[in-house]
Amino acid sequence: MADDKLLRMEQLVRELNEASDAYYNGRGERMTDYEWDARFDELKRLEQETGTTLPDSPTQKVSEDTITGQKEEHEFAALSLAKTKQSAELVKWAEGRPIWISWKLDGLTLVVTYDNGTLTKVVTRGNGHIGTNITHLSKAINGIPQQIEDKGHTVIRGEAVISYDDFERFLIESGEDYANPRNLASGSLTLKDVEEVKQRHIQWIPFTLVHTDEDITSWGERMDWLEHQGFKTVEHQYVKEPSLSSVESVINVFTQKVTSKQNPYPVDGLVVCYDDTEYAQTGSITGHHATKAGLAFKWQDESADTVLQQIEWSCAASTISPVAVFRPVELEGTTVKRASLCNISECERLGIGSAGTEISVIKANKIIPKVIQVIRTEGSLEIPHECPVCHAATEIRISEASGTKTLHCTNTECPAKQLKKFARFVSKEGMNIDGISEQTLSKFINLGWVSEYADLYDLRRHIRELAQMEGFGEKSASNIIRSIERSANVEAHRLLYALNIPLCGMDVCKRLLGAYPLDELVKEATKETGDLFEPYREASEVFAHIDGIGPEKSASFVNWFRDEHNRQRYQHLREKITVTQASNEPSGSRCEGLTFVITGDVHHYKNRNELKAYIESQGGKVASAVSGSTSFLINNDVTSTSGKNQKAQQLGIPIISEDQFIEQYAT
Repeated sequence: MADDKLLRMEQLVRELNEASDAYYNGRGERMTDYEWDARFDELKRLEQETGTTLPDSPTQKVSEDTITGQKEEHEFAALSLAKTKQSAELVKWAEGRPIWISWKLDGLTLVVTYDNGTLTKVVTRGNGHIGTNITHLSKAINGIPQQIEDKGHTVIRGEAVISYDDFERFLIESGEDYANPRNLASGSLTLKDVEEVKQRHIQWIPFTLVHTDEDITSWGERMDWLEHQGFKTVEHQYVKEPSLSSVESVINVFTQKVTSKQNPYPVDGLVVCYDDTEYAQTGSITGHHATKAGLAFKWQDESADTVLQQIEWSCAASTISPVAVFRPVELEGTTVKRASLCNISECERLGIGSAGTEISVIKANKIIPKVIQVIRTEGSLEIPHECPVCHAATEIRISEASGTKTLHCTNTECPAKQLKKFARFVSKEGMNIDGISEQTLSKFINLGWVSEYADLYDLRRHIRELAQMEGFGEKSASNIIRSIERSANVEAHRLLYALNIPLCGMDVCKRLLGAYPLDELVKEATKETGDLFEPYREASEVFAHIDGIGPEKSASFVNWFRDEHNRQRYQHLREKITVTQASNEPSGSRCEGLTFVITGDVHHYKNRNELKAYIESQGGKVASAVSGSTSFLINNDVTSTSGKNQKAQQLGIPIISEDQFIEQYAT
């Protein structure tokens, strides 16, 4: 029996370490969080029963990223937290002391250090003791300022995350395939090119102040101190007297935000820590856990057993993904009848069969339906040989990096591959067509009603069929058609964004249109020289002179419009819509000839963008950094010792408050 337990422990250690290695290094999921937790708990139980701990056991080490680069030893070890799924255990751990509860963000931990107000290094967590120095990427990660006011030695730990919206936007604009935001964040930090990393919109969110020279012993006050330094810290709530009711009340607030999708970033639980940071340091070290440094809380996943009715193959983006359709079950207060199976490898790992297979399902982290186990297999998985949408042949591809098997349609023009692009086209930032979800678009595509953007403006001819479809009706069908017709009058920057031109997000679209009217912009992109003696214009050079564009974005925009197929579709669309564009000419001259830099919070304007828009409307310019050409630095904290204030003082550039600006240039 002891030998059987040891063999099982060896298997668990191997499976858990392989899964962690893939998870922490951007190579996809080897198992769900639910499965990882179950195996981890089983391993801990066996270790306690046998009194044996294997050398590579994940219970005794911090999961490690293997990002290549210069290694750096952490000044303060970044140990992992013990975890629980029971709120009663949180209360017991708190010992009646005031605590804070915050998000457990699902990204990569980065340790950021400042000395004398200047960023000195950014290091990945690594194995908790040694990480990789990625300071060269700091300017590509939002939330890591190069300068702060404090002049001492500061060490901050935070999570590098990518929002769900930015994740979806990146997949559309890049055409690349990543499993989830965390997977993209992990892969992004292995890159060398700062500009390429910027495209991923990584946000660093501090979750604890590890060290400051100032004497601050309250965790809450430490987070306030970070906010004062200009950081946007993780959301956190205070519990003065931790009881079961008070703790569960706060947990319920966070849970509601997860289930209603109010939180923009991926999370995999909550973190509880003492407000008294000195007391938190008195704990012992068990394995690689500091017993009083904090405790991680993960939601208890509610599972249900059901029967598979069919495997539906959904063609979207670059892959054809299997979806389990099963007998409906109640989970977390909702009816669930579908769950993505991700890819062929996941189906094989689970042992998915055909209709009649008995399965267990959960809603992972209260949101995402997942098949976690096959109880009894019926038949075998049938992989389609043709695309369910265009009926072209399919092929199985195996990733060199992870070995993952995915199914693909061989037709590059398959309409279903454009689903994510259609979703961006109808989005609020794009053409702003209400009432059309990604699922509805998929139906339109599969019915053959929509194969290009212009087809959406011909849907009125299908209104009777639409009204009779499941989940619709005359009212909802009429609302969709009206929304489509309203969208036919669109601002130029929304249209450009909706076209899904690679690397052309909203900021790029506005910059291009700030330099040219739309029709002239398109003409410039597609213009032939007409002169044999005039050199051919490289796509990378056409718009590279525009601030914030550069060669790569210029090439992407120009090549998109030089493609005959894209041009034809664009022309079809323009025949259906009316485009408006605000004049680029200033409406006044109060700021003419002046260049401003804006820093800090503003009070009279909604935000800094509104102040920038006013300055530009009055003939002025707004720069991002203080230089010799700067006329004024606008900062409501005129006496601040920030980097921009110091630079302005060195160059003799006046620092004015928002009130002073309004008095001189806006009244």
